[in-house]
Amino acid sequence: MSDADVPADQQPRWPGTLMERLGVELLRAEPGHVVASMPVDGNTQPHGLLHGGATAALAETVGSIAAGLHAPEGRVPVGTELNATHHRSVREGRVTATATPLHEGRRTASYEITVVDDAGRRVCTARLSCLLVEAT
Repeated sequence: MSDADVPADQQPRWPGTLMERLGVELLRAEPGHVVASMPVDGNTQPHGLLHGGATAALAETVGSIAAGLHAPEGRVPVGTELNATHHRSVREGRVTATATPLHEGRRTASYEITVVDDAGRRVCTARLSCLLVEAT
């Protein structure tokens, strides 16, 4: 296991947040590469398919974590734009999101996020842009 892998006993808990409600599990976190997953169960729309909003929230989570790892000390990321293209539906298992940088500057950062199902099939492609603002 590399230093970037996140052991189960060191998982962020995010109490009272959307990430906790979605069941997001952080799998890897290092500058330029963040991976997290969530269950499909509990994150579906009424027809039993993974909800696109849940997928978008997972994508924004990994992109925001990546931007936070990149941000200079004293700055935090805030999302300014998120777009997501949903390619296929998922009814069971887990989905895994991976954020990779498109641009990492002093004041802005943008990431491509791919979301795949348990079989490795692409479920969604997203792009997140963040502004790196002074922490308050």
